[in-house]
Amino acid sequence: MKPLALLFAASMAGPLLMAQRPQPPAPPSQPAWPQGRPAGQPPQVLVWNPGGGSFLGVHATDVDTARARELRLKDERGVEITSVEPGSPAEKAGIQRNDVVVDYNGQRVEGTEQFVRLVRETPPGRHVSIEVWRGGSSRQLAATLGRRKARTAKELMESLSTGRESLPPPQVWIPDIPKAFTSWRSSMLGVEAESIDGQLAQYFGVPEGVLVRSVADGSAAARAGLKAGDVVVKIDGKPVETPREISIEMRSLRPRRTFPIGAMRDRREISLTVTLDEESESDRRPDPREEER
Repeated sequence: MKPLALLFAASMAGPLLMAQRPQPPAPPSQPAWPQGRPAGQPPQVLVWNPGGGSFLGVHATDVDTARARELRLKDERGVEITSVEPGSPAEKAGIQRNDVVVDYNGQRVEGTEQFVRLVRETPPGRHVSIEVWRGGSSRQLAATLGRRKARTAKELMESLSTGRESLPPPQVWIPDIPKAFTSWRSSMLGVEAESIDGQLAQYFGVPEGVLVRSVADGSAAARAGLKAGDVVVKIDGKPVETPREISIEMRSLRPRRTFPIGAMRDRREISLTVTLDEESESDRRPDPREEER
């Protein structure tokens, strides 16, 4: 009888323990925004730098179309000041709540992310001019940026948890990726060249082409008058943009030995007549030196 009683008690204990297990706390409600934030406005940000850095001492928010009409702004841009920290450089400069910053040190202000970046990139102690829109007219103010005292992780988390501050967007740095250099040498023409495009091509006055880097003395190209710095753009009247296209066009002309070459020189197109040397048995095979490398 006792074993049955113990078994019954053990079987009942499980549900009781599960019933008495504390439930996880409900998620905290969204913190209230500082009083005076216009309805429908996006979250405001504090112009700050958590590691020290420059400090202006204002909370700001973006200006939408409805708010721009209320403030009688000429353009839908700028950031509205929602609060000013006591004793901050902003307060000393005369910046007030509901001012709209439209210009920072000569740069047009479009939104909070840009405004935060501009302040962050200005060294502490620097004097800056700030144009604000207040009461239907613009005013010029001058501020001297301070240096924010670095806060501990605990202080930072407490400040962020209030909802009055948000971290500035991370700055992503993408390094320059080196472009592979491609050289091309043609034994038939007697030139060394490379493909060009982008800004270098624009410098020579072409969208794309093949830049001649050097011309061998006594070669077919030298006899035709081709020079280093010329950009080959046509072979026998057909446009070419890469060394490979030049090789293909020249092989397609066989057995012709003479043909015109179009080239850009001093941003003007010229036409030169090239006569290739007599073809040897080795010339009939593809020359590996005529490949891009």
